[in-house]
Order: sequence, then structure tokens, then C-alpha cells
Amino acid sequence: MGELARRLEDRLGDVREDIQQLGIRIDSRVSMERYQIEQQQRDEAFKLLLERVKGIEDEAKERDKQRAADRRLIFTGLIVPVLLVLLQVYLSTRGAGS
Repeated sequence: MGELARRLEDRLGDVREDIQQLGIRIDSRVSMERYQIEQQQRDEAFKLLLERVKGIEDEAKERDKQRAADRRLIFTGLIVPVLLVLLQVYLSTRGAGS
């Protein structure tokens, strides 16, 4: 009887080890699924971030184009008329002096 009890205890220990190993496998499986979900969330966040950066870069390019247009407008609206007035003054003084 003692031998039978010892063998049953050994088998019971083996079953407990098997259950623990199954628990570990199940835990790792859940962790893998969670990892994949988290990875998808990170990928989506990264895509959104890239879209925002691209939008900011596009806005910066538009601002640069607008600044170039503003510089041309300032040049043609302010500087050119001043140069024309100076040219007329120069020509009138030169013509009067001859």
C-alpha cells in the first residue's frame, strides 16, 4: 500500500507540473496577442504622426511661397517707384544742367 501511495503522489506531482506548464503556455499566448494589438496601435499612432508632420511641412512650404510672393510685391510696389522717382530727378537735373 505504501508503494501505491508513493506512486500516486509521483503521478500527482507530474500532473501539477503539466498544469503549470500549460498555464505558462496560455499566459505566453495571451501576451503575444496583447503584443500584436499594442503593435497595431503603435503603427497607427506612427502613421498619424507622419501625416501630421507631412501636413506641417506642407504648411511651411505654402508659407515660404507666400513670403516669396510678398517680397516680390514689396519690391514692385515700393522699391521700383522710388527708383523711378530717383531716375526722373537725376534725368531732370542732368537735363537742366546741360
